[in-house]
Amino acid sequence: MTTPSELLPSTRRALLHRIAVAQSEGRAPSLVAAVARDGELVWTGARTSVDGHGPDENVQYRIGSITKTFTAVLVLRLRDEGLLDLGDPLEKHLPGTGAGEVTVAELLAHTGGLAAETPGEWWERSPATLRPTLADVLGEQPFRHPVGRRHHYSNPGYTLLGSLVEKVRGVSWEEALRREILEPLGLSRTGVRAEAPHAGGWAVHPYADVMLPEPSEDLGLMAPAGQLWSTTRDLTVFGAFLAVGDERVLSAESVREMRTPAAPALPGAGQASYGLGLQVLGLGERTLAGHGGSLPGFVAGLWLSEEDGLVAVALANCTSGVPAAAVAAELLEIVAEAEPRMPEPWRPLPAFDAAVLELAGPWYWGTQVVALRLTADGGVDLGPMAGGGRRSRFRANGDGTWTGLDGYYAGELLQAVRRPDGSVSHLDLGSFVFTRTVYDAESAVPGGVHPEGWRGLPQ
Repeated sequence: MTTPSELLPSTRRALLHRIAVAQSEGRAPSLVAAVARDGELVWTGARTSVDGHGPDENVQYRIGSITKTFTAVLVLRLRDEGLLDLGDPLEKHLPGTGAGEVTVAELLAHTGGLAAETPGEWWERSPATLRPTLADVLGEQPFRHPVGRRHHYSNPGYTLLGSLVEKVRGVSWEEALRREILEPLGLSRTGVRAEAPHAGGWAVHPYADVMLPEPSEDLGLMAPAGQLWSTTRDLTVFGAFLAVGDERVLSAESVREMRTPAAPALPGAGQASYGLGLQVLGLGERTLAGHGGSLPGFVAGLWLSEEDGLVAVALANCTSGVPAAAVAAELLEIVAEAEPRMPEPWRPLPAFDAAVLELAGPWYWGTQVVALRLTADGGVDLGPMAGGGRRSRFRANGDGTWTGLDGYYAGELLQAVRRPDGSVSHLDLGSFVFTRTVYDAESAVPGGVHPEGWRGLPQ
């Protein structure tokens, strides 16, 4: 009999089979993967071309652009501390770059219009000494598109964010990373330099089963875009943090903001979009957040599903061949489909406000009926009585109002409007009026209610 934290043997075999196929077909020297559920590591697996002991969850691989998510967390921390606003132009905090009109949020979401890569030699395979200043990273013409008009992935954009962190904090990006993320979350095997045991990076010939060692450059100013080494164990911990937050680093509300799409999907990208330092992927009714990564010799993928409580990671030491991000997403789906999350037992609310309880139940927006429900966290949920339609969760503001957390009403204010005698007239939600009966003539229905009331077909 398995414990609640263990996976079924059939699920474990399906996971192992998926990475075995990925390693074999992708011709990777090694591939290591892991799955965590509700913050606990529940499966690890590895496949390797070397006989004997294979890599485990503590072997380091380069994670490439997953580094960007760490940098984004550092920036969101600055925002939460009031040291900057996401709408601030870069020039306000980091003057003289030549790209100062771009806002912090646009850099995080890759909508600043900046070039995808640096000028000159391929930055991932050349010494950082070739790019000693931000001017070398950006070049004479840093923009490729109008600012804020479209999503265009930009590695130099995250170099700017790393430099922004250094400017505002007064310490190096590496020091801020260690002090503010790695140490609080216990990510002892994540860092800017490899520490044994670690994998070597390899290029595999596309038409022959032979390999070539890849260089392992220090990225210098580009480090915030792709420098880090990590392990599957550390990345599952980081992924669990990105799902629920940790008050020592970022709140649940702030990591939810990171996971919310902030950039439009490109044509042909399906349900893929980008939040604030996180890629967002729609797979049927499931929404995943995470990031892929690659550097010469390495590919990586991390995905999380808040709803399923799952995190999956896949790392391989080959330049190409293994779609690590896709493999990680498939590992997550295998567990989610084979072993759906067990719902928590229903329990009555530990406490509630009688004034809020009075608002529970059906309300009408025009002729559409919706239900307001109290939630265990002290907020409310407003959505259709049945079927599809607009649904949002709201957090309590402590003054009898609520602010939307997601869906159509994200950021909108919900409040109960009361009559002079204290009874509830209607709900006001961003100017929408919800009444207890359909077009209640005694409530403030916009445009009023026809004095002759409801009628049938004229005879």
